[in-house]
Amino acid sequence: MPDLGQGRVADQVIRVPVSALLAAGSPRDAGEDEEHVETLAAAGTGLPPIIVHRRTMRVLDGLHRLKAARLRGEDTIEVRYFDGDEADAFVVAVRSNIAHGLPLTLADRKRAAARIIGTHPHWSDRMIATVTGLAPGTLAELRRRIAGESGAEDVRVGQDGRVRPISSAAGRRRAGEMLTENPALSLRQVARVAGISPETVRDVRNRLARGEDPVPAPRRQGGPGPNQNDVPARPVPLARPAAPDPLLIVDRLRSDPALRFSEAGRDLLRLLGLHMLRAEQWNRIVNSVPPHCGPIVAELARACSDRWSDLAVRVERQMAEIS
Repeated sequence: MPDLGQGRVADQVIRVPVSALLAAGSPRDAGEDEEHVETLAAAGTGLPPIIVHRRTMRVLDGLHRLKAARLRGEDTIEVRYFDGDEADAFVVAVRSNIAHGLPLTLADRKRAAARIIGTHPHWSDRMIATVTGLAPGTLAELRRRIAGESGAEDVRVGQDGRVRPISSAAGRRRAGEMLTENPALSLRQVARVAGISPETVRDVRNRLARGEDPVPAPRRQGGPGPNQNDVPARPVPLARPAAPDPLLIVDRLRSDPALRFSEAGRDLLRLLGLHMLRAEQWNRIVNSVPPHCGPIVAELARACSDRWSDLAVRVERQMAEIS
């Protein structure tokens, strides 16, 4: 597991007395699944090491394994220590419990996300999404419900660890001032001081040369947009290449032996085929929903969306680990 915040999970595995470990502060609201504990206890193989917060001896990942070890009558268990503060320890607990074993419920992940937004407000929605397995859009809505953007930080930390401003307007203003005072400054010099990308500095320089404001009009009038930290938007072409038809892509996947000849692969193909409906089919479904069922159907649809987003995050993470 990569480093998170100011903490780190040690590579070294040691054996620790089970009596020394605390089973408190789990992100699971309903507690542990006793049936899963019994299944682990009955397994003949050894259990993977659990993760423990060294300072508090609280189990962050592996409460089911700890209970299984106790059920087996074992006095010690293999442990990897996490060194860091309580806030980062909770992040490790959440991330570990969506990556393997018995995953957290959707409700558990939303509660965890709300807590992480409070302790790590500078993390981007996508960063928290990789920890909780929720869709970035769900995180953005949750963040707005908790405190609103008016109380948000001026910068966010992305998945790549880079710090980016929520709005580049202030950075563009600063870059404009620097370039006006000293036009010989390089793009990278200005970018480092203003906190924006070199390409954004290039756009500011070009705007100043044309006698324009360094901040585009929509950003001056409407405030931060969804892509304030990106390079300036290019003119939309008159004709865009058509996006690949998802139905055709699923048809191609159906011919892949790696999917066709495994039960899990066939399940995936069935699910993909079920959800790849055409626009008119979705419209027919929407129009068929009775008004009294609308709120329930909408909530279930969002839950399905979160589960697909969780699948996307986990598949991408697995591909990154393989590569």
